Amino acid sequence: MSTVIASITTSVDGYITGPDDHAGQGLGRGGERLHYWVMGGPWTYEGEHAFAMSGPDKEFFDELVAGLGAGVCGRGMYDAAGAWGGTNPFGGPLVVLTHRLEDQPPAESGFRFVSGFDEALDQAIDAAGDADVGLAGGADLIRQGLASGRVDELVISTAPVILGAGKRLFDGFEQDIDLEVLKVVSSPYATHVRYRVVR
Repeated sequence: MSTVIASITTSVDGYITGPDDHAGQGLGRGGERLHYWVMGGPWTYEGEHAFAMSGPDKEFFDELVAGLGAGVCGRGMYDAAGAWGGTNPFGGPLVVLTHRLEDQPPAESGFRFVSGFDEALDQAIDAAGDADVGLAGGADLIRQGLASGRVDELVISTAPVILGAGKRLFDGFEQDIDLEVLKVVSSPYATHVRYRVVR
């Protein structure tokens, strides 16, 4: 049976983006600092950058995604990433939770557009087979997953930055959930904590 793993990066003050996030600047003003760990160091939207994750960040990430067979992300993440150039870059299908189904890309792109959370997660679980399912951004998707009681693990990577504004991960979330720490890995760019959701 699939393990459902929700993962996201936040600032120390709980923001997943800086202010004014939009396509082409999906992490908002100053938010690129959240993903220094992903890019292997400082980068900007204006400059050329390559995916160069390394050291403890890469080891943690590789272990996290090794068992994934499918994923679910929100439309905001899909749009902010520019649809990854029109082709799913991840291993296994990526179900995109969206209310705008009319612009579903071709099946060979590896993306499936679905309008309801439970249906999206069910499709990802079916596609994953015995492999795990990843829930990625945005914050609303992570909150829906936790509220549904269907998330088995929560992974929060905390970047050493205080953004002061933007989108908060747990804005409006009122459930009481216990978590058990499974693993902690730190680098100069993030502290990654993997939790089991206690039921």
